[in-house]
Amino acid sequence: MALSCKSWLANECGKHLLLLVWLATNVWLFWKTFVLYYSGPQYFYLHKMLGLGLCVSRASASVLNLNCSLVLLPMCRCLLALIRGSQKVTGRKVRRLMDKSKTFHVACGFVICIFSVVHVVAHVGNTLSFSVRYSEELPALNMARYRGEDPRVIIFTTVPGITGVLLVVILFLMFTASSYCIRVSSYEIFWYTHNLFIVFYILLLVHVAGGVLKYQTNVDAHPPGCFRPNKTIQNPRSKMKPAPDPFFDDLPASSITDNFNRICKEEPHFQHHFPETWLWVSGPLCLYCAERLYRYIRSSAPVTIVSVVSHPCDVIEVRMVKNNFRARPGQYIVVHCPNVSSFESHPFTLTVCPTERKATFGIHLRVVGDWTARFQELLLPESNLDLEILPIVQQRRFPKLYIDGPFGSPSEEVFNYEVSLCVAGGIGVTPFASVLQTLLDEWQHYKLRRLYFVWVCREIQSFYWFADLLCALHQKLWQENRPDYLNIKLFLSKAEGLQNIRGERYRALNSRLLLGRPRWKLLFEEIGKYNQQKCIGVFCCGPKEISKTLHKLSNASNAFGTIFEYNKESFS
Repeated sequence: MALSCKSWLANECGKHLLLLVWLATNVWLFWKTFVLYYSGPQYFYLHKMLGLGLCVSRASASVLNLNCSLVLLPMCRCLLALIRGSQKVTGRKVRRLMDKSKTFHVACGFVICIFSVVHVVAHVGNTLSFSVRYSEELPALNMARYRGEDPRVIIFTTVPGITGVLLVVILFLMFTASSYCIRVSSYEIFWYTHNLFIVFYILLLVHVAGGVLKYQTNVDAHPPGCFRPNKTIQNPRSKMKPAPDPFFDDLPASSITDNFNRICKEEPHFQHHFPETWLWVSGPLCLYCAERLYRYIRSSAPVTIVSVVSHPCDVIEVRMVKNNFRARPGQYIVVHCPNVSSFESHPFTLTVCPTERKATFGIHLRVVGDWTARFQELLLPESNLDLEILPIVQQRRFPKLYIDGPFGSPSEEVFNYEVSLCVAGGIGVTPFASVLQTLLDEWQHYKLRRLYFVWVCREIQSFYWFADLLCALHQKLWQENRPDYLNIKLFLSKAEGLQNIRGERYRALNSRLLLGRPRWKLLFEEIGKYNQQKCIGVFCCGPKEISKTLHKLSNASNAFGTIFEYNKESFS
């Protein structure tokens, strides 16, 4: 499959350029700090005591400072949603880069883990050097109390050592719990361990305040290798010369000769570094804390649950009302139910957005896992858990429910293309449900002029979730003489014999229901043929196999000059 240069530039250039800038910044920062501690005169005595361990530990610390500050920015969801909504300020390319915020967060996390290992190994070497190379001439520079002190005692009796061990433990828990298998099998473990970031940053700020490593403050009055009269050897048959000093064994001869001609005016003085980590982390940390406070205040009032609708295949629809709640199609909210869990919350896409005429909004959620199962038990009585094909509206007293949001997602960009292709797999249809609902209310006000909607499900009953919505939109567009505006294709991937959606009102959907998996390449060729020389937005929310195929086809060349811009739905 040949690669299209224009499509590749549209889909990959921006994120690869950003990745390159980020990597180059990390490399530059590491090298700059390494050279500073290797050849800087203010670190001469410290370098002679610790060797390369000093350079590596400080260089890795600089990289950690950068990424510990950057890793927080992608989690500022309100800020990203605000920037995404300001379409006059940011272009589509910038907004599409924001869709990679989760990927950037993960990349920063990986770098933090890798360089934490480097940092720890280097400091273990430094601790050994402090013990073995203990200097009685420079007591202020030593971390050890005497030569040969047990390095374990040094680590576990100092603030940097204790906090460093705790930081490693927390980082290990966060890293292992972030693996895909744990997130799928037990999301609660991931959620609780990831919230240890609060303790992590507190320990980090305390860790750097230990002031173990010191620099020389009087380099002008005491240049490295200068002549020290009180350290000379008197010999009547020879000229005055400096006593041997192991600190100067590796110093270049020319440097010793130059500095020997200068007399030390005073003994070397050393001082703790100002903790640079505070400068790196304080800004993003304050921004993130301010946002979390804003989100806490905004979500403190519970919503009013209007109704709960039970759908086939363990899917529940919840309709709610909240004062002054505004949302755009494609956005998602984070739902918190104290009766299910005191701290845990989960993101769900809005399938119905509030409008000027109707204040209600809703979500569809599939019962998968402990949290959703308990949530279902609170919303629906046990006697009605055996669902029929048609929805059943349950009226009862509902538990308290709090929501945080709305937050932005790639699906918001559907309306910003003249032609869009929306591909959903199973419950992945939820980001596009609010788009279809908005088009049902009013479609003329948007840039969008043609929408291809592809929905792949394993069970025929899944199509009932939004069958009425699809039929209503299809009928409206036919009545307004725009039958080409919406192109619907439904695929039943695991079919046993001929099946259809029961009900006379679903006749329009049955004529668009196909058995088997979609032939994606033919679909892209068909869309490209009828939309030549246009830029088409491709949106996907579904299994990884479908996402990878669509991503690959979006970058492939075609004979019609069509550019496919790929957008993948993911929650932050």
